[in-house]
Amino acid sequence: MINLKGMTWDHSRGYDPMIATSKAFANKYNNNVSIRWDKRSLQAFADRPIEQMVEEYDLMVIDYPHVGEVSAKGLLQNFNVDEHLDKLESLKKESVGSSHQSYNIDGYQWALAIDAASQVSCFREDLISKIPLSWNELDNLANDNKVLWPLKPVHAISSFYSIYNNLGKEFDPSNRNFVERKFGIKTLEMMKQIASKLIKECFTMDPIKTAELLSETDDFVYSPYVYGFSNYSRSGFRKNILTYGDVINLSNKGPAGTHLGGTGIAISKKSEHKDLALEYSYWIAGSECQKNLFYSSGGQPGNIDAWNDDSINLETNNFFKNTKQTLNLAWVRPRHNGYIKFQDKSGDIINEFLQSNTKESFVIDKLTTLYRESFDK
Repeated sequence: MINLKGMTWDHSRGYDPMIATSKAFANKYNNNVSIRWDKRSLQAFADRPIEQMVEEYDLMVIDYPHVGEVSAKGLLQNFNVDEHLDKLESLKKESVGSSHQSYNIDGYQWALAIDAASQVSCFREDLISKIPLSWNELDNLANDNKVLWPLKPVHAISSFYSIYNNLGKEFDPSNRNFVERKFGIKTLEMMKQIASKLIKECFTMDPIKTAELLSETDDFVYSPYVYGFSNYSRSGFRKNILTYGDVINLSNKGPAGTHLGGTGIAISKKSEHKDLALEYSYWIAGSECQKNLFYSSGGQPGNIDAWNDDSINLETNNFFKNTKQTLNLAWVRPRHNGYIKFQDKSGDIINEFLQSNTKESFVIDKLTTLYRESFDK
């Protein structure tokens, strides 16, 4: 018996597909191969360094900003393996937006996109007659106490980027001077305008909790920037079905520049079973598995063939059709070695700012200094 271990996140979207696909993969080898998955909360998952995980796990579900670190430190097995190069090229063509390419740095593919997401809007179609199409309309809805916005630190910085990128020129991650000052200040002003009218729980809330409240109660009807969870658009998953769509167009650019999320499957450089890990990873990222077993077991595919599938869209209240444009126009976060620490600190700063009387200019100056320092590795 060959045993592999994997680590993923603990929502059904992150865990159930790994269990289902691992069982099917084991069956292929007459159960002489086993993949056992551990799971942690999103925060605990983010807090544990990949350097530690590669010592214990063969397979890991990761977020793409880590690729700068893993590339610099040689922690993962890259997917540029001769016998799989044709599959790698196919997956590049089957990417939803930049999902696949986000795990590529220095010409090497460090993970395969298995899950695609970006910040989109979310609402209760049965409770709202007209979704906000402008910031003023969003403000009016917030005045009625009908808006939820997950602003836990990591999501606060995510929303900052999404708004900033749509207001003006997208932030270039290679620019060590961080964002353009006037648009950065404007972004913070807009965020505080809405944040001042939210329930206090929003400042510790993540997208899962947001979706839970929207789907299980009738107290709130809309969330402007939240990572899409197609599970909540499936009949029977929760009490009420959620509808996901594009974010507010702030500058006639369409829903461009939102914060790209999703996850990829990665392989530890220290795994003793790299061939099997590669085979499994390529299979679950491929079109056939993504639009069938991966999706049917609760996953949110990262392959465009699944996103374009009519039956999948029918079952998910057109989640994929409604958010595909946003995904295709989504922005890839910085990925340099040192960025993860900036992401953590900057989220705390923005989260605190939204609950205080701190000046926007002071916050932008502080973030700019931190961003410059993140390159000093």
